[in-house]
Amino acid sequence: MKLIEIAKIIDASIIGDKNIEIKCISTLNNPINNSIIFISKPKDFSNLANLHPSVSLLVAKDHKTLTGNNNLLISSNPRLSFAKLTKIFRSIQDKNSLSFKPLHGLNFKSGRNCTFGNNVVIGNNVSIGSNVFLGHNVVVNDNVYIGDNVFIDSGSIIGSEGFGNVLSDTYEWEHIYHLGSVKICDNVSIGSNCCIDRGTIEKTVIGKGVIIDNSVHIAHNVYIGEHTAIAAKVGIAGSCVIGKRNLIGGMTGIVDHIVTCNDVTISATSSIISNINKPGVYSGIMPTLEHKLWKRVATLITKLDNISALFRVNHK
Repeated sequence: MKLIEIAKIIDASIIGDKNIEIKCISTLNNPINNSIIFISKPKDFSNLANLHPSVSLLVAKDHKTLTGNNNLLISSNPRLSFAKLTKIFRSIQDKNSLSFKPLHGLNFKSGRNCTFGNNVVIGNNVSIGSNVFLGHNVVVNDNVYIGDNVFIDSGSIIGSEGFGNVLSDTYEWEHIYHLGSVKICDNVSIGSNCCIDRGTIEKTVIGKGVIIDNSVHIAHNVYIGEHTAIAAKVGIAGSCVIGKRNLIGGMTGIVDHIVTCNDVTISATSSIISNINKPGVYSGIMPTLEHKLWKRVATLITKLDNISALFRVNHK
């Protein structure tokens, strides 16, 4: 692509040759002719003297004056521009890579520009939008809806059976079969080896713009609000409602039927056992104790501020 075409997509202005052809992205450690290098650290500005003139530099709008013959892409948000730049070259890679035909069931519909890896399996009554990428060994079970611009990496399973069971009088487990589905809205990104269970009767929903890291489990009937980010190894139990723009740190566990409001940040390895009704940053890590003792300790922890204040008053 020409530099001027890239600049329009990543919202950057140009100083230099607008019509130079760009082949790839490279780094200062391994610069490649006709590439773009993202200069993100001030110390990198001292390492530009020997770059080939065909190398273009993506820099911040408030960059210091640069000497040399390199073209400049100037952005008010260079990290965002870099993210858009990687998307350009990823889409080129996908178009040039071999796309396989998925094994699919009845009433399968897909939009334009979809890319399927090897050994993708799709069930009956599945609808997939445009510009969707399904990596190798992805499984999409019956009745799943996937919107536009969705990325699902290798090994993930969408619409897996939920974990609902009833213990009988003879201490045998009777499974509750899950008859619902999964809805994945537009612009969602799902990492590798994730499991998203279908609803018991209705839908498990992944909202617009949600991003999910590798090895995440989302159980039946969960609703994930728009633009939430979920890091690796998070487990969200059944029927939780996660608000918009939540940030959930890695290895967090959320018990069933939890509701969080919008704009919540949960620190890594936290255990969420009660609703969160106020935006903010939350953390919760407890040692394993006998349950009755754990409840007493947890209650005391929530009252520590009051206990400390009372202690200070009594010892003045």
